Amino acid sequence: MSATKPLKPRTATRRLVRNATALAVAAGSALAVSGTAVAHDRQHDRSARQAAYRVDTAQLATGLYQSAYSERHHVLWTTTAVGRPPVTQSRLLKVDPKTLKTKAAYTPPVTDAATGAVEAVYGVAVDDEHDTVWTTNTRNNTVAVYSQRTGKHLATLPGVAHAREIVVDKRHDLAWTSGFGDGSVVAFDTRTFKEKKRVKVEGAGTAGLAVDTRTGTAYATDLTNDRIIAVSPYKAEPRFIPTGDAPIGIDLSADGRTAYTANQAAGTVSVVDLRKGTVTRTVTTGAGAISVAADHRSGRVFVANRGSGTTTVVDPKKGTVLADLATGPNPNHVTVSRGTAYVVDKSAAGADRTDSVHRISRTRSH
Repeated sequence: MSATKPLKPRTATRRLVRNATALAVAAGSALAVSGTAVAHDRQHDRSARQAAYRVDTAQLATGLYQSAYSERHHVLWTTTAVGRPPVTQSRLLKVDPKTLKTKAAYTPPVTDAATGAVEAVYGVAVDDEHDTVWTTNTRNNTVAVYSQRTGKHLATLPGVAHAREIVVDKRHDLAWTSGFGDGSVVAFDTRTFKEKKRVKVEGAGTAGLAVDTRTGTAYATDLTNDRIIAVSPYKAEPRFIPTGDAPIGIDLSADGRTAYTANQAAGTVSVVDLRKGTVTRTVTTGAGAISVAADHRSGRVFVANRGSGTTTVVDPKKGTVLADLATGPNPNHVTVSRGTAYVVDKSAAGADRTDSVHRISRTRSH
């Protein structure tokens, strides 16, 4: 996705999703401390106990897109892709979460020898059970599987139109992906790589994904129609749940009963009761809210706001903002592991126009 002016609903949000990514790949570089950001409460409740967060930043690579954390290997996987087709520069990066430096970089297979185009990687998910990394290859309408141990390309799975996001359900051995191009949600077996289920919703713009590993239900944001599409592996028809204006990112609470959607046009996060099918809270976070991740330890929610250049920490139960943290121009994706959030941006602000990765850790309460 490329930097844009403030968004207008529908056409602008769809354009932002379709414009998948920026410039040239570069190696990891030195860690910079952005400082300790003290949280504030937008409700001005000065008596409330507030948390402080430390943000560490490092220039990483050009064309950063998404990231996923491996608990098995304690590494952060990130994707990069540069420019429009034919995309000739793309890498799958293995990043040390402590130093924020690249430990290894893997190049996707070439798809066109004449142009040098590669199977560029955008979305990413980790399957620690089978020791693999899954990617969406948006420009090629495919998803791919790589070995976590060696980085070897294991498979390319076709037929996902403008594949955007991917998540793994380790309990049910499924990888779910969204096909923004035709409103589809597709599941693949993580052992055999065979397609297991496909649901297509006419007129939908399926974007973000989350999965409840207990029930096996996948939840996709419908950017076009302001709703969540719930797809059960055991039911033929999806369920539709209303949410905020132009939802793009989504994550679930620890118990799977609540969804959080980053609403790009509204600059908000919606708290959605999945059983009742209603929005219970709406919290303003920042312009161009694009990605959301829930910390299952604390219950807090992190929202990356592409337009405002911040990542907002939200208490979804109280509906309050706990912190607004600077995370570079155009933050594009946030993921959380063990209370620590990782944000990748599309700032092109570093040497050779590199993008940065930001690590957000909680330091203390006062």
